[in-house]
Amino acid sequence: MPAFGLEPTANSMLPGEASARPVTVTGSSKCKGYGQPPNTLAEYSLKQYANLDYIDISNIDGFNVPMEFSSNSPGCTRVIRCTADIVRQCPNKLKVSGGCNGPCPVFKTEKYCCNSGKCGPTNFSRFFKQRCPDAYSYPKDDPTSLFTCPTGTNYKVIFCP
Repeated sequence: MPAFGLEPTANSMLPGEASARPVTVTGSSKCKGYGQPPNTLAEYSLKQYANLDYIDISNIDGFNVPMEFSSNSPGCTRVIRCTADIVRQCPNKLKVSGGCNGPCPVFKTEKYCCNSGKCGPTNFSRFFKQRCPDAYSYPKDDPTSLFTCPTGTNYKVIFCP
């Protein structure tokens, strides 16, 4: 699933908030670099099963900037937002300069990374889910985090809405 987001930089916009720079993408929409966690991600798969687009915001790799991912088309009115103050509220074990890591990049265990496909929510994923209920908080969070719009829908992503 293609994704885009912002990478944290060393400078802050406000005390406790991260500034960010865009991930580099070429004209053919192929990433030159993927950055590193923590990243708030907007993810999408266009023209999929039953002529649907699948869209989501993910905090699985962490959070660095508030985000809104929404439709610009009349056929779909879905708005996904993650605008909580996660950086300031981040649990100490996940805190990094400019963001809040997800537990998988920090602990690298099956419990948090779900490589076998058999996992459930953890206290850390619940921290993210309580603050951003529409965003992915762990890999099997599909029922409350994956949304669809008809193929052909136009989208907008707003960083720091």
